[in-house]
Amino acid sequence: MTEDRSERVVITGAGRGLGLEFTRQYLAAGAGVFALARHPDASTGLQALLTAHPDRLRTAEADVTDGPLIAAAHDAVRSQWEGIDVLINNAGTYGPHEATLQSLDLGEVRDVLEINTYGPIRVTTALLDLVRLGTHPRVVNITSLMGSIGDNTSGGSWAYRISKAALNMVTRNMAHELTPLGIAVIALHPGWVRTDMGSHRAPLEAPESVREMISTISQLTLEQGGRFLDRTGHPLPW
Repeated sequence: MTEDRSERVVITGAGRGLGLEFTRQYLAAGAGVFALARHPDASTGLQALLTAHPDRLRTAEADVTDGPLIAAAHDAVRSQWEGIDVLINNAGTYGPHEATLQSLDLGEVRDVLEINTYGPIRVTTALLDLVRLGTHPRVVNITSLMGSIGDNTSGGSWAYRISKAALNMVTRNMAHELTPLGIAVIALHPGWVRTDMGSHRAPLEAPESVREMISTISQLTLEQGGRFLDRTGHPLPW
């Protein structure tokens, strides 16, 4: 087993967008990163980072809807590290934008839930034995203010809103179980970011969002477990 003494970070959905930017910035800070993606070999960004950081970046194929692939990713991580310090459940999808109550396809809603809500449960459960052995271990579920019931003043985006509201409850439940084990768990809103999901209309660039989220993650305490925070660490309405 090759154990790196720097911070050990596992990131899902690392092939593009925020996941790729998390990978880039953690590597720049000297961390070891396991980047999990559905098609890591097809991500030109990940491949460039592998070339630049062959000693500290590892990749593994991992679809968060696929239990056996997640189990295989667990084994890949365990073969390199004795523990995980930060687990970032970042993989996500938006689903249909324009659905209304009468046009809503519940099959599409289920597909979004599989990724956005059930995915973080699957990944955290599979990697929990390694997270428990981490230094100052943290589990970060990337959510959205669109999952806030208190902030919902416009409706729409049914599947995405439902999945993120459910993820917020998942985070709260996780915190109740994992805080006594010394693991801090939060739901973290990155802001409206200019990515494939966020679109070109978003006001925030990925590097700025991720830089602020990493700062917040680095300062997390157990007392913050179960909270819904923005990228700078301020509480958001449930």
